[in-house]
Amino acid sequence: MNQTTDTLTAGDGGSSGTPAGGPPLAVKDLHVEFRTRAGIAQVVNGVNFHVEAGETLAILGESGCGKSVTAQAIMGILDTPPAAITGGEILYHGTDLLKLSEVKRREVRANQIAMIFQDALSALNPVFTVGFQLAELFRVHRGMSRKDAKAKAVELLDLVKIPAARQRVTDYPHQFSGGMRQRVMIAMALALDPDVLIADEPTTALDVTVQAQIMKLLAELKDERNMGLILITHDMGVVADVADRISVMYAGRIVERANVHDIYAKPSHPYTKALLQAIPRLDQKGEDLSVIKGLPPLLTDIPPGCAFHPRCTFAQDTCKTGEAPPEYAVNASHDSACHFWKDVRGDD
Repeated sequence: MNQTTDTLTAGDGGSSGTPAGGPPLAVKDLHVEFRTRAGIAQVVNGVNFHVEAGETLAILGESGCGKSVTAQAIMGILDTPPAAITGGEILYHGTDLLKLSEVKRREVRANQIAMIFQDALSALNPVFTVGFQLAELFRVHRGMSRKDAKAKAVELLDLVKIPAARQRVTDYPHQFSGGMRQRVMIAMALALDPDVLIADEPTTALDVTVQAQIMKLLAELKDERNMGLILITHDMGVVADVADRISVMYAGRIVERANVHDIYAKPSHPYTKALLQAIPRLDQKGEDLSVIKGLPPLLTDIPPGCAFHPRCTFAQDTCKTGEAPPEYAVNASHDSACHFWKDVRGDD
């Protein structure tokens, strides 16, 4: 098999993750661990990425790979303990959020960086109307009167295409369907006009038609407001039409990153390739779906070398010992943390 030694020299991998000029948000060598009775779980282990204004970055991976924890670390909402950020930087226009006081961090949260949570019914308060919860943002952060704040709430519900917004502003969360509740969550996230929006599994538990509607809405709002959008998901089918770049996570690390076209046309990491092969296809009707054998590793006991090697069909002895593989430069905008990325791609 081919083995390359040219480590990453371009893109947003390595130690910086930040292109010249500075993006709205950049995460650099982020480490997060959970201290549990079973041991220390290395949940996020040296993650680097950035998102530009008007761009959609998708972060993909199976449940438990560290996607949502990374988002919570950015927002400053990790439960500490058991969680602890042990290294790295989270830069908002060059300012490290990890060095700010809680008061200053709260000013950034929602105002500059907002988040849509995956379970809208749990995230919304069941005893207050959606209008009250939306208006509260404007009363607290903008000092608006109740009347003006309610008018802004109606405006936001209309923005996210909730029919009869003026009447529905007095409804409670349980009176909305799952898709409409998710639209309310999007409205709350957009209320204060953030630069960066993090959407954590925004289409979970929604049917396919509603998923498409939500993703189309997010794409439209991102373009209208020139926001950076970070889309966290386990579903590669969801992001195909909306993402500009994709970062694939496994066991707390980013194992591949590229623009969306390169990822789908020629994946360069065995995990990414396996995820793509597991997507149902119309031309394979009646055939068994491809599966990734085995389970992700326990984060308290990540195997040496490449964490994916116990499940990998390309694994060799060099994958099973030592440090995790570095990120190799496939091309100027495509990186893979696999010693044998050329074999995965089928390159000579």
